[in-house]
Amino acid sequence: MSDTARMPEQELSHAGSVVDKAIEYMIGQNLSELSIASALLGGAVGLLTRSLPDDVVVQILHNAIESIESGEMSRAKGDDHAGKA
Repeated sequence: MSDTARMPEQELSHAGSVVDKAIEYMIGQNLSELSIASALLGGAVGLLTRSLPDDVVVQILHNAIESIESGEMSRAKGDDHAGKA
């Protein structure tokens, strides 16, 4: 694998680590998991809509819904998912 092919994976891992730390911080501030998750989801969707066409964002959200409906997300409960898209 070339250095350029590895870069997105390293960048994703780094971004995931930053998100993990932000979540730890918010939990330490006694924010509810629902509030934290809702804020992260809203921020993520907002960022996606600034950089991708709406139909692509909708497809990403459909893929997420399918993962939930198929049970893929519930099988991974307790695992950290940040940076593992």
